[in-house]
Formats: sequence, structure tokens, C-alpha cells
Amino acid sequence: MALRLPAGNSPCRTARLAAGADLAPLVPFALGILGSSTLDFLAEALPAAAARHGVALHVTLAPYDQVMQQALDPASVIRSAGCSAVLVAVDHRWLKLDRPAFASGGAAGVEAGIAHLRSIVDILRAAGTQAIVQTIPQPPSPLFGSHDRAVGGSVRAMVDDANRAIVQLARETGSALLDLAALAEQVGTQHWFDPVQWSAYKMASGAQTALVHADTLARLLGALLGRSRKCLVLDLDNTVWGGVIGDDGLAGIRIGQGDAVGEAFLAVQQMALDLRARGVILAVSSKNTDAVARQPFGDHPDMLLRESDIAVFQANWSDKPGNLVAIAKTLNIGLDALVFLDDNPAERAQMRAALPMVAVPELPDDPNWYPRYLAAAGYFEAVSFSAEDGLRAQSYGLNAQRAEVLAHAGNQGDYLASLGMILGVAGFDQQGRGRITQLINKTNQFNLTTRRYSEQAVADMELDPAVCGLQFRLRDRFGDLGMIAVIVCRADPDCAVPGWSIDSWLMSCRVLGRKVEEAMLDRLVARARVRGVAQLTATYVPTAKNAMVRDMYGALGFACTAEAAGGARHFVLDLGDWRAAELPMAIEDNPRTG
Repeated sequence: MALRLPAGNSPCRTARLAAGADLAPLVPFALGILGSSTLDFLAEALPAAAARHGVALHVTLAPYDQVMQQALDPASVIRSAGCSAVLVAVDHRWLKLDRPAFASGGAAGVEAGIAHLRSIVDILRAAGTQAIVQTIPQPPSPLFGSHDRAVGGSVRAMVDDANRAIVQLARETGSALLDLAALAEQVGTQHWFDPVQWSAYKMASGAQTALVHADTLARLLGALLGRSRKCLVLDLDNTVWGGVIGDDGLAGIRIGQGDAVGEAFLAVQQMALDLRARGVILAVSSKNTDAVARQPFGDHPDMLLRESDIAVFQANWSDKPGNLVAIAKTLNIGLDALVFLDDNPAERAQMRAALPMVAVPELPDDPNWYPRYLAAAGYFEAVSFSAEDGLRAQSYGLNAQRAEVLAHAGNQGDYLASLGMILGVAGFDQQGRGRITQLINKTNQFNLTTRRYSEQAVADMELDPAVCGLQFRLRDRFGDLGMIAVIVCRADPDCAVPGWSIDSWLMSCRVLGRKVEEAMLDRLVARARVRGVAQLTATYVPTAKNAMVRDMYGALGFACTAEAAGGARHFVLDLGDWRAAELPMAIEDNPRTG
């Protein structure tokens, strides 16, 4: 079957891709769409929306209402398109929840509808493709008014039950979840459902909703590829508090309860704290004298934010783009991981012109709207939440304490020994699966091949005897840094002796300079020798962000066997002669896993 051009790709863009054009820093992604309704407007809008979130998107749209047929047929448009993921875009009608079931209470109908949806997801999983499932928007036509939700078997009650089951289905199958019901509520279901367009074109939602639907889906795709932002950089005057601290003084700035303006700025601070609690790093960039800018954090009784919440504090009279470069360097993250919140339109314009990779939400004049505008931009979209995420912001603050220890240490060896590090090692398992997937898809700098895998692919690795997957966790006397590194090895059939090929080696930049790489190799070699492996092969695949690890394998004792014209380098390590290095940490290894 000849494949048609994916919907939503302009002729110019498609020609550039066909010619092998590099669209970096956009990350390529192929999305299939299985829909029970007409979704052409969504497919057309998606590539532009995806570009906003760092994704160079190919869209393949299945024919209308051919969900099961397209999923089952290996030669179908969707199955033959090589999709990275497939959106299963079905509604309450497809699930047969569009009519009341008062006699049965609706439970059997919900169960049957979810079983039908699960069968599609299972087919895609068996074909090696991740599914994206959507919650179901509530149709705005209650039979009982406010009592509708309380009546078993009503459409509203059944859709509520189905949505809870869809969330559980996503969790159980490793599918990504798009909360379309929440989006429809934000838009307003009276606007979302257009009966004229359903009757005429079988569009489950109105044409006017396609753009916001596309942007919400594009955020999710960006998050799957690790393109979500990591750090919120806050201006201070008239952003975190009302007024100018240098002119108005501590008593003159507006913040606190009982004042409408002051409460608006409290809401900004609360949103920042809530983001920090889910792992977003907070930083400050303010044109101010440093001591003056810090004063409200310690001395104003109504401040919610404290200095301990801020990982990097830049208050000076330098230009803000320069300050953001310094913030990114200090945190060891890319500029494209930053979001800059500033009330001043001139500062926002300068930031966009100087550092276009930094996200700069446009803000209205009224600060009451700042949290809503920041949330609506979707910069911090997530596909999972783990204990490590909750620790991340705190971890960056603790790095300042580690830096102080380093400043007083006699040398690097003394510093590392003083940290009291303990490295935990285990194979891939269900408990760590979400964080393993997150690291694989979000780590860019210390990543030797930058291969991306879905949570389902990681689950499959756990059961594959030809794969050795290792997860590494680190803690020291200052705190627990959580899972910080991952290795994936596969049996190498091309080796003359029993060998493993290192598919993926990646590590959080938070632990650079601690000899964690040496400890990782130590544990990898130990596992390999137990399985009779005599040789490791490895490849460095260059990207725009991973030049820092170009020489890592060589530094660890691997021999370079070849170097391609594009910069890829191939390495080999014979384990017979390999000897472990002295490590500045204790190791807790669970040899029964991996």
C-alpha cells in the first residue's frame, strides 16, 4: 500500500523532511490518530501546535470511524506508518454510553465500553506502539438536571465511571493520558459539543475547538519527549509583590490578605510553591540591589516564598538575558528548560529577542490573572509524577550546600569522600518504571545515544532475557537525590565472544563530577561477568546537546574502534583485563534484579 502524506504537514515542511533537512532543536515524532469521529481539523492544526512544544510532528490520520479495523490490520494506514504513538480518540457514542441504562444501573455498559477500548490499546501494545487514551467529555444534556449525576445509569453517571476507568486503564497499560474531559470543561461543553456539526460532518467537537485540542495534545507529546520546562524564573517587583521594593520599602510593597492587589500577588507565590512541590525549580532574576531584593523573603510576614525555596537568586543591575544564562549554567540545565515570568512587557520583549529558546508567557495588566495565564501555557506538562520529582527542587537547593563544602575542601578527593555518598543499584522493576521512562525521555546532555522509550517499552525490557536494564539511585549526607542514572544493554549477536551492546547510558547532570560514571561501569561489568559476558560494545551518537559526553567511554577505558563522518564513535571494552577503579562511595547492589 502506498502511504499518503501525513495530514497536517505543509508541502514546504514535508519537502524539507523528505530532503533530510534537520529541524533541530525540534524532536521528530510520528503520531497516528484513530478516531470515531471526523478529526481532520485536529490533524491539520497539530504540526504547528507541536512545534511550539519542541516537536517536529508527522501526523497519520486513519479513515473516519475505522478504529478497530485500522488497529487490527497490519497493512492499515496506521499500523504501516511507523507511528511512535497512536491517539485513540473515541467518544461516549463509540463506548455506547450515549443512552441511559436505568434498568442495569449502567455498570455493565461501562465495563463493556472500557473492555472495547482496552482491546484497542492491547493490539497497539502488541505491535510495539504506545497508545494515548482520552477521557470522555460530558455531553451537556442532562435528563434530571442537577440530579443527573446521582442517578445510576444516566449518561452523566456512566461517563463519570468510564473516565475513572480510563485513568486506571492508562496506568495499567503504560498508556499516555490526555484529559480531554477537563479541556472540554474549560472551554465549556455547550461550546465543545456542536449538534449541527455532528449531524452534518460527524465532528464530536466543534471546529472552533480544534486549535485548543491540538495545543493540549501537543503539550502531552512534548512531555513524552522530555520537552517540558524544568525551571520557573521569577521577576520580583510587580510580579511576586506589588510595588518596587527599592522605592517603596518593606512596608510599602503590596502583599497579603485583606488587600485585593496583595492577594493577587499571594496567588502568584502560591502557584510558584505548588509548582515547586511537583518538582519545578524556582529561580529569581531581578533588577535590584541584592540585599534589598532579598529583604522581603526574610522579613515580610506575609511572604509565602522564602529564600530556601529559590535555587538560584540573581538580583543585580545586569540585563536579564545575561542573568538567565547564568541561572541555566548554575543549574546545569539548558536555556530551553526555563520559563521567565515578568510583568514588564519591555523585559519580556528583550528576553524573546535575545533568548528565543526561553519560554516567556505574555501577561495581562491585572496580576490576578498571572497564575491562570502561566498554567494555561502548558510549559510544565507532565506524564508522570514520582517521589524523585517531588525532591528535585529541594535537591537543587541542597547543591548550594554541597558547593559550600567543595569550597572548603582541600581537593576534589576530600570533597567527594566528605559527602558520604551511597549508590543504590537495581534492575528495572515496576516500582521504578515511571522514573526510568522519565529519565530516558528527558535526559539530553549526559546521554550517549538519546534513544527514547515509552513506559510500555521499558516494561517489556524487564521481561526480556536479552536485555540488562540498570537503575541507579544516589544519596549523600545532605539528602536523597533519587534515581539519577539508567543503563540499557542488549545481547550483541555480532560479537565473536559473548557480548553486550550498550543501547542507552544516561545520567542526571545534578551528579556530574562525583565519579558516578565509574561506579556505574563497575556495576555493569559485575552483572555482565555473572552472565558470562566477555565484551561490551558502545556507541556515542552526537546531538546538539550531548557534546559533554563525547569522550566518556574513552575516559572509562573503552577503545575507540571507528568514527563516522557525522561524529558517531564506536567503542569496545574487553572485560578480561578490566580492573575496577577506587570509588568515593559505598554501593548497595541488589544482584537479584537486572
